[in-house]
Order: sequence, then structure tokens, then C-alpha cells
Amino acid sequence: MANVIVKCPTCEKTVAWIPSSKSRPFCSDRCRLLDLGQWADGNRTIPADTEYADVTARDLNKN
Repeated sequence: MANVIVKCPTCEKTVAWIPSSKSRPFCSDRCRLLDLGQWADGNRTIPADTEYADVTARDLNKN
């Protein structure tokens, strides 16, 4: 498999996507933890799909 180069989501430094890069896709443990903190503080979220916002578990389990 060819080595893939990606940008760190936090600082945009280039990172090789290889097994020895333990913090991938981040360049370091520091950047990984900064990103985790952003999620924990609610500053990062996954956007909701308004088309399905009102679907419940009960709706999904109907046959």
C-alpha cells in the first residue's frame, strides 16, 4: 500500500498515514487532544440532516 500524506486537522502540518504515526490523522498527541477538547466543548459538531431530524428509533424498527 502506498503511503498517503494528509494534513493534520488541527494545525494543517503534513502527516504520513503510516502505522508508525500513532496520532494519525493528527501530527501529534497535542493536536489530537486539542481536537478532542473542541468536540467536548461543543465547538465541533456533526451537522444534522433536517430531512430526517424527526425520525425516531421506533420509526426505524417498524416492519
